Amino acid sequence: MTNNDIFKKLRVALKFRDDEIVEILQLVDFKISKSELGAFFRNEDHPNYMECGDQVLRNFLNGLVLHLRGTKEDPKIPGEVLLAMSTSTKKPAQKTAPRNTDRRDFKTKQMNKVDTAVSSVKYKNKKKS
Repeated sequence: MTNNDIFKKLRVALKFRDDEIVEILQLVDFKISKSELGAFFRNEDHPNYMECGDQVLRNFLNGLVLHLRGTKEDPKIPGEVLLAMSTSTKKPAQKTAPRNTDRRDFKTKQMNKVDTAVSSVKYKNKKKS
């Protein structure tokens, strides 16, 4: 497993965006641009792919420790930091068009139409010859 794979897996597992990773790297005085960072997450056969060196990954992990635990002077509880991150993530704003009141209640109307007397069925997918 390469450093790029480790970096990608950490990014996905912790749900980090590029700007958050840049901020974490700045905690340990390591400056990197978003475009340089994006090169680490590309496919290996992409022309702009760049290998993630040990120094970048080491600084990211050290910055992640500071981000989650805090410093000795200002300690944090990692669970609370992760919880705050998950609740503060905002979905991109969608363009909202004026809606009819009938459309808002569509799901509730559909749920009222569901026949509760019908039980769910399990299907067995068998190979047909």
